[in-house]
Amino acid sequence: MGFNCGIVGLPNVGKSTLFNALTATAAAQAANYPFCTIEPNVGRVAVADPRLPVLAAIGKSAKIVPTSLEFVDIAGLVRGASRGEGLGNQFLANIREVDAIVHVLRCFEDTDVVHVEGGIDPLRDAETVETELMLADLESLEKREPALVKRVRGGDKAAVAELALIEPILAALRAGRPARTAIPRGEEPAAQRLQLLTTKPVLYASNVEEAAAATGNALSARVAAKAAAEGAAHVVVSAAIEAEVAQLAESERGEFLAGLGLHESGLDRVVRAGYALLGLITYFTCGPKETRAWTIAQGTKAPQAAGVIHGDFERGFIACETIAYDDYVALKGEAGAREAGRLRIEGRDYTVQDGDVLLFRFNV
Repeated sequence: MGFNCGIVGLPNVGKSTLFNALTATAAAQAANYPFCTIEPNVGRVAVADPRLPVLAAIGKSAKIVPTSLEFVDIAGLVRGASRGEGLGNQFLANIREVDAIVHVLRCFEDTDVVHVEGGIDPLRDAETVETELMLADLESLEKREPALVKRVRGGDKAAVAELALIEPILAALRAGRPARTAIPRGEEPAAQRLQLLTTKPVLYASNVEEAAAATGNALSARVAAKAAAEGAAHVVVSAAIEAEVAQLAESERGEFLAGLGLHESGLDRVVRAGYALLGLITYFTCGPKETRAWTIAQGTKAPQAAGVIHGDFERGFIACETIAYDDYVALKGEAGAREAGRLRIEGRDYTVQDGDVLLFRFNV
C-alpha cells in the first residue's frame, strides 16, 4: 500500500530545495528560473519513529526497517496553468496522481532569488495555485455534466447518484471554493473517484529564512492562520537549513539543529505532518531478524494490514497475535506479554491500532 504527497507551489519558492533535502539527494534540479523541474521527481523518505529502537532492543533484532512516505516534486505552476500556460497541463496531470498536496509557500525575502509574481505574498501565491487547481476541476466536471444529464433523462440510476454528487461541487467551484468544501456527507469515497485536484488534503509548508526557522515570521503566521481557517495542516521549515542538514553526518545533525534553537529538523515535521494528513498509522513486526514498521490507513482491518506485507498473508489470513506497544515494552516482549495475558488473538474483523505489534497466522 503506497502513499504519496505531491510538493507543489509557484516557481522559486523552494520546492526542489525542500525535495532534495527530504530525499538527501540531488535528484531534483534546484535552479533560479521557472520550470527547471520538468518531470516529477520521486523519493521515498523514512518516517522517524522513536518506538522502533525500543522494540528492536527488546526483540534483539539484527536490523531496523522504518516505514516511509513517497514525495513527488512537481514543477512550479504559474497563473494560467489550467489553460496550459507554462507546462500546466502536464503538471496538473501529475498532481492528479498523488494522495495529498504539500503546498510550499515562500515566506522569505531574497533579492537574489526572483519571484515569478514580482513580490513576496504567500497568501496570494496560495490563491494563485488553488485557483488553477479549481479551474482544472471545474473544466473536468463541466465536461462530464452534459453526458450525465442525458443519462439521467434515460433513467440511469447510477447517473442520478453521480449528478447529485457533482452538482454541489460544481456550485462551490463556480463560487471560487475548492471541491473539498462541498462533498455531501458520506460521499467522500465516491468524490475521490472523481479524481479532482481540490478534494486532496493540503499541508502548507512555510519556507522561511534561517533566522526564523525555530519561530516562524510574520509571513508564516499569516499562512498558519489561513491553514487553521481551512482545517488544513501547516509547518514552518527553512529549506536552506534542511539542505545543509542533509549534507551532515547523522551524528552531527542534532548539534547543528540545537545551535539554531531547533529540537528536530523541519523535514521530520513535514514527514510526520504528511503522515497525519493522510490519516496513516503504524504497526510493527518484531523478531530476531528485524523490527519493522508498516504503514496502513486508519481503520484498516487485520487481513488488509497483513496484505501490506504480502498478498499471501491477506489471502490466507487466519488470525493475528496482537500486543499493544505499551504492553510489549512494559512486559519486555512477547513472552512477558503472553504470560501476563496481554497477548490477544484477533480475527479478520479486528481493526489494527497504531503501535500494535503483530504476528500473522496464515495458510495458503
